[in-house]
Amino acid sequence: MTRERQAVPLQSVDVQVDVKDHVATVVSTLLYKNKEEKPIEAVFVFPMPSEASVYHFSAKVGETLIVAEVKEKKQAREEYDDALSSGQQAFLLEESDQSPDIFSMSVGSLRPGESASIRLEYVTELDVQADEALRFNLPAVLNPRYQPAGTESSVDVASVPSSLVPYDLTFSARVESSRPVSKVESTCTLDPVQYLNQDQTKASVKLAAGHKFDRDVELLIYYKDSHQPSAVVEAGQASAKPGSLMGDTALMLSLYPEFPKHVMSSTSSSGEFVFLLDRSGSMESFMSDSAKSGSRIDSARDTLLLLVKSLPMGCYFNIYSFGSSFQQIFKESVEYNQKTMEEALEKVKMMDADLGGTEILAPLKHIYSQSCIPGHPRQLFVFTDGEVGNTKEVINLVKSNADSHRCFSFGIGEGASSALINGLAKEGRGHAHFITGSGRMQPKVIQSLRFAMQPAVGDISVKWDLPKGVSASVLSPPLTSIFQGQRSLLYAQLTGQSEEGAEGCVTVKYSLAGRPTENKLNFSLKPAEDTGLTMHRLAARSLVRSLEKKQEDEREQKDYDAVKKKIIDLSVQSGVSSSLTAFIAVNKTCEGAIQEPVLRRNVPVPGRIYKSATTRIEALRSYSLGSGLGFAMDEVVYGSAIEDYDEMMFDEDEVGDAGPDFLMDSHAKARWSKPQWDPLLELVSLQKASGCWELEPALAKALSTTSQDLENKQPSVAKKEVWATILALVWLHDQKADAQDEWELLAMKSVTWLRSQNAVGLTECVEAANALLGSSVNKDVLGLQPTCTEPMETGLRSNLAQILQN
Repeated sequence: MTRERQAVPLQSVDVQVDVKDHVATVVSTLLYKNKEEKPIEAVFVFPMPSEASVYHFSAKVGETLIVAEVKEKKQAREEYDDALSSGQQAFLLEESDQSPDIFSMSVGSLRPGESASIRLEYVTELDVQADEALRFNLPAVLNPRYQPAGTESSVDVASVPSSLVPYDLTFSARVESSRPVSKVESTCTLDPVQYLNQDQTKASVKLAAGHKFDRDVELLIYYKDSHQPSAVVEAGQASAKPGSLMGDTALMLSLYPEFPKHVMSSTSSSGEFVFLLDRSGSMESFMSDSAKSGSRIDSARDTLLLLVKSLPMGCYFNIYSFGSSFQQIFKESVEYNQKTMEEALEKVKMMDADLGGTEILAPLKHIYSQSCIPGHPRQLFVFTDGEVGNTKEVINLVKSNADSHRCFSFGIGEGASSALINGLAKEGRGHAHFITGSGRMQPKVIQSLRFAMQPAVGDISVKWDLPKGVSASVLSPPLTSIFQGQRSLLYAQLTGQSEEGAEGCVTVKYSLAGRPTENKLNFSLKPAEDTGLTMHRLAARSLVRSLEKKQEDEREQKDYDAVKKKIIDLSVQSGVSSSLTAFIAVNKTCEGAIQEPVLRRNVPVPGRIYKSATTRIEALRSYSLGSGLGFAMDEVVYGSAIEDYDEMMFDEDEVGDAGPDFLMDSHAKARWSKPQWDPLLELVSLQKASGCWELEPALAKALSTTSQDLENKQPSVAKKEVWATILALVWLHDQKADAQDEWELLAMKSVTWLRSQNAVGLTECVEAANALLGSSVNKDVLGLQPTCTEPMETGLRSNLAQILQN
């Protein structure tokens, strides 16, 4: 039921995913049924991965199958409206004008009692995660996008509490790779993984029965030794015109650049690190529907602590936060030391999701107006739940300042806009991460900090060495960022014929720390089997996106119309969606026109989970103000709004004993209390900016021992700070070895400090720490000693280089 107690025509969603190495093909089947006594039009606004390439849309009504065509969006809308007005059935699928990660599906003129099965197909690339997993995400949550005042209206989203989503989801995935599948994990409950062959290169998984489509479905797929450079060559479509994208051979390159060790070992730890934290009302939402997950703002605060503690001495930093307005801790970026670190973290502790809307443009403009610090490249880290309506404007601002910084973006919680998060990183020459469900934010953020500490790559070029008569046209946007060990994708169209067994070579050249560097990949030109047209569709989508950006850049230029025509022609020719086209299908075989008025029914999607009803109303208020409605809400209105919302959304009969999980009163908040602080963060919070720890009662508490034991077990030859630092390092290696990627940088800082002290008694300290903590950590594991053949400074740089490479 919707808020108005209307029946929801969407009955169920079935999703089948076919994963081959780094690419997923997704087939979604949506079953609609009109249970009302009058004809209806069902409109479903839903999220979609921003990089997805939608290539098929069809409807089956009874025994009649209607396959949609891709047409120019205005024409498609007119055909749809004309069909409905003449009493015909029609089906329309289109990408939002505001953001490529929102689609709208219109199912027009379903007669009373009539059903329609809608089939939607798309292909998408899988992102590489910090732990080398490949991430597939099926988005379900679509939150209202905050619309700044004075901007165009955003998409109208119909949302309900996740517990009241009225349709079910069945989900299965088949995974296939040339390398064994080691494991598959998910944020949702899965049935056990089924391996389909002996060498475990094929596997299948499915969601446990009874799953509601009330949250994003995230799969993390792990292959053994999978992240190696590779190439997939795909033959063209036989019916397509030779020389066209679909008629020629398509190529997808997965590149994993390896930086020379001598360059990495000389990496400087200098830099200006600017952190921009979203403190809008929506950040008060829970990370997931688990009571143990904590809120988005809680997770972001904890992550900022770890980030700030991991910064190198001598760098510069500043922390901004934003909502309807923005704040900054320092007037301008300051040098990182004990005083500035303590001042910053004290203010971070007080940060809450209390700044209203999501006005991200203003703080970004202010950051870019600040002069860069010579010798300290600017690295911008943006943390947001990504619910804004002016996505393109924000991305264009980052793009116009790309030469002065690198931007690393983090989408927090379900419903974060993939278009915004990916766009910030892509245009800012950085890297993007998404943190959903119960997943920890810290390892992903620390990976980006490692990337930020790598030298910036410049002057990137691609050189081809192909057989005579074969040429390559790159279809992807130019490479603007390369990171050690991180995948870069490149699509190309190969024209011409080659002999059997022929090979090609691509060389990526770039400047790294002022030194010319290159990486080569040799590949066979023999087309792969059983790929369908997957590579062609991904390549077409990549080229469409490039042309769309070019069109925006030339909005006032004479080439605007020519670029627009090229986008439409390419979209129609390849059958792949774009911002300027739509899928349209009209059922012309249906007997008898519908004479009576057609009722519109909006299909709801799951919305975010708030800690309290007050927070929900605050969010509604900020959205109304941002959208220009500007109505005032006093205490009486607040109270009635809460009651009205509860009355609209929840019946005791519907909710049952569990109670609503979307809005929560003070009693519910007590049940959903903040989880206990992670012992790792408790220990990290005590580290000094220099990297050392002090012998204090708080350290004893963090190590689950007593101050007296710490003092009694201290070796007489060691200083207190040295003893305390060794204790912390031993505890980290023993108790938190599985989270080493989170604390490795700050541990390296500790080793640097110990070496700077010319500390004595290190062996005794490690032995005493093991005895006290009941551990067995080897001194060599701590990285305290360089090898016997290298000076201490060289050994330290080698350790740092290894961390950055990992």
